[in-house]
Amino acid sequence: MSHVLGTMRLTSGLGACALAFVMWIAASVGAMAQSPPSAEARLKELGITLPVVPPPVANYVDAVRVGNLLFLSGNTAGADWKYKGKVGKDLSVQEGYDTAHQVALVMLAKVRVALGSLDRVKRVVKVFGMVNSAEGFGDQPKVINGFSDLMVDVFGDAGRHARSAVGMAGLPFNSAVEVEMIVEVGE
Repeated sequence: MSHVLGTMRLTSGLGACALAFVMWIAASVGAMAQSPPSAEARLKELGITLPVVPPPVANYVDAVRVGNLLFLSGNTAGADWKYKGKVGKDLSVQEGYDTAHQVALVMLAKVRVALGSLDRVKRVVKVFGMVNSAEGFGDQPKVINGFSDLMVDVFGDAGRHARSAVGMAGLPFNSAVEVEMIVEVGE
């Protein structure tokens, strides 16, 4: 009789383990189904086409990878971008924001060229945003949000980053915004 009770306890214990395992698998599958789309899929969902990568304008390279970090050179919105000049004098905060958003598109294009796919970005680590600022202008963070907002739109929480947003007396080609970025690369 004790042998039968012991077998029943073992069987019910195995049943509980099997049930727990099945529940764990179901939860894992559910979590995978709810995971955010890839960065490349998010671009399509947002209707974004990245610009053609312009060549460097001086003696530098666009990106350097060291280990699992990709360092991107400072980029502007491009020579033909519609907004030029000092934010707070020649341009509004919104025009600066739009320019920072355009810089983000250029940077995403350069990341894609460097890595082959934006899906290889594990995290946006650091952003250094520079704003061509009129004297006394202090809304650089609002301008650089144009860059940061797009990183979060594309990468989700992995797009949230450490950041600096500073004013400059001038930027190359009278650009309104220039941004440098560091991303962590996954495999």
